[in-house]
Amino acid sequence: MTDSRIPLFPLNIVLYPGATLPLHIFEPRYRQMIQHCLRHDCEFGVILAGEKGVATVGCTAVITRKLKDYDDGRMDILTQGRVIFRALNLLHEKEYHEAMVEFLTDLPKVSRESARHQEEGALLGLFQECHTLIYGQLWVTSGIESPWPLSFQMAARLPLDLEEKQALLEIRAESDRRSFLIERLNDMRPRLGQLHHARRHAAGNGHSLN
Repeated sequence: MTDSRIPLFPLNIVLYPGATLPLHIFEPRYRQMIQHCLRHDCEFGVILAGEKGVATVGCTAVITRKLKDYDDGRMDILTQGRVIFRALNLLHEKEYHEAMVEFLTDLPKVSRESARHQEEGALLGLFQECHTLIYGQLWVTSGIESPWPLSFQMAARLPLDLEEKQALLEIRAESDRRSFLIERLNDMRPRLGQLHHARRHAAGNGHSLN
């Protein structure tokens, strides 16, 4: 882990490594921040700012594309999550937020290979069932092995609340994150099944749910 100084963008979201995040930048201070990141080819930190305050653990975002420039200086950009960090202290030297951060890595894997495969199989089965109830189809991947942890790929597609998303982000072992998701998916499955049944029933009656 090394300490670094990065621009900070508090938002009411939780970003995961590998997840894409489109942003509409309109506040002057954050337009200045994005211009700084584009000019210096650097990442900024996305950190959850909710009703209970600002979290201390977030994820850096790299700007992958500038989608649109507006005449008044606003812009649309596409970003992708990269590295998890912990904010050590906030800096107030510029118009936008900055922080000294330490970058976090996962703990070494300790479970046996057979146990990992069994856990992954259980998680995939639950996830595909819930994904089908939510989206009406199985989760389809490109077939190319992803560099991003499976737990983060799945969590980005699930209707977890912000506290659950943040709790997952702060877990430092993939096996623990998978156990966390298995527990949440087991809790979620009955509710999703009831909602799916209600939607099918409403559609069969010629009605729609708001």
